[in-house]
Amino acid sequence: MNTSTLNTSPAGGPLVNTSTLSADSGSKTLSLNEGYFARRNLLDWVFAVVVLAGGLYAFARYGDFMDVYEKGILLATIPAATAMGWFWRPLQALMVTVSGFALLAIASYQGVNGGDLARADQVFWLKYFLSSQSAILWMSVLFFMSTVFYWLGMFASREVSGQSTILELLGSRIAWVAVGMALIGTLVRWYESYLIGPDIGHIPVSNLYEVFVLFCWMTAAFYLYFEAQYKTRALGAFVMLVVSAAVGFLLWYTVVREAHEIQPLVPALKSWWMKLHVPANFIGYGMFALAAMVALSYLVKQQANETRWYKLTPLWMLGVVLCFVPIVFRTRTPLEAGGSNYWLGYLLVSGLITAVILLGRKRIAARLPSFEVLDDVMYKAIAVGFAFFTIATVLGALWAAEAWGGYWSWDPKETWALIVWLNYAAWLHMRLMKGLRGTVASWWALVGLAVTSFAFLGVNMFLSGLHSYGTL
Repeated sequence: MNTSTLNTSPAGGPLVNTSTLSADSGSKTLSLNEGYFARRNLLDWVFAVVVLAGGLYAFARYGDFMDVYEKGILLATIPAATAMGWFWRPLQALMVTVSGFALLAIASYQGVNGGDLARADQVFWLKYFLSSQSAILWMSVLFFMSTVFYWLGMFASREVSGQSTILELLGSRIAWVAVGMALIGTLVRWYESYLIGPDIGHIPVSNLYEVFVLFCWMTAAFYLYFEAQYKTRALGAFVMLVVSAAVGFLLWYTVVREAHEIQPLVPALKSWWMKLHVPANFIGYGMFALAAMVALSYLVKQQANETRWYKLTPLWMLGVVLCFVPIVFRTRTPLEAGGSNYWLGYLLVSGLITAVILLGRKRIAARLPSFEVLDDVMYKAIAVGFAFFTIATVLGALWAAEAWGGYWSWDPKETWALIVWLNYAAWLHMRLMKGLRGTVASWWALVGLAVTSFAFLGVNMFLSGLHSYGTL
């Protein structure tokens, strides 16, 4: 017997077609999934209208100042932002909140004669919260706080009134606010650059200071997505370590090199390609860093009961790498004397972190999710990072052809980017074709982060070439 029925969802939502096949031996029910647009609720459509209205207003207001490529990017951003908000609904609240505060900051800069950068020191909320430098400093403090709360949650007791859950939740919520402040700071900095001069204005992804801000919030945002998908906050303690390390560098770079000052673009960067190439590149970097920290947590969990010191290699290597950083950024000139004290503090904190992980590895292992979850997060992070890094490399080649007359010139930055690409291409090949898992995959991901870090920073520090405008 074959019967067909039409049912509604328990909550009175969209209709779902179901067909029930029954016979003497039993029955089987086949359910058809709702369509993409049928799954949208009222808030989804309100969000889409807000994004569309904002995009069209920006096009009408500033379209005369854009070339055809920039207009295309703006128009493509409308469906892209809408799709992202529909895909992961927490982004809707984030986008609306960030846009609201950024517009408040822009409105607060308006004086009698239009935009006035001096108002950053005159208007209370600009001075302490919403100017680009203030927002980015808040981002830095909040990421540090998030890291501390995640680690407190890692070692807190679950039996005492859900203490661990509360602390980890605070770490997660603070990370969300930090991401929001980073985005507000980025958008306001973009506007501030145009207040300095129309010929100076540019999207803030042009130097190490700006891209480190980009790296921090992108890495944290992707982690928060995985946190929601896998319903575990235990990985936040590890992932926020690499974000906090980046924030530490950012603060040093701000104080010692005064890198927060907005500078005019060098000629090679005056291209619309930069708006696409750099963000895609740093999605790749952020995901590779996230995967490496998950790999570290995998190895810590695996060696939780190990007592032989030479078997605890990942932890010793973490300590060596963290302690090596101050040597790389050692004082070079008398003007940087204050920087040496900063890196001494960094050295002490690094040693403390390594000792905590080493001594508390059993408790940490008990709190971490299963090996299967860790392996899956690591794989997905590398897969997404590789996809965007591939796009960034292609876009970089097209940009190079426009700026320097050739798609590839074996510049040190290009060469190391190729090495990074080949490393993760091989990792994914071994995963998909040979079933690479576990210890080897984790070690490989950690080595990949070292290679990526050299391609990102090491090339700028020790090698010269066409990308020398990014030197430290």
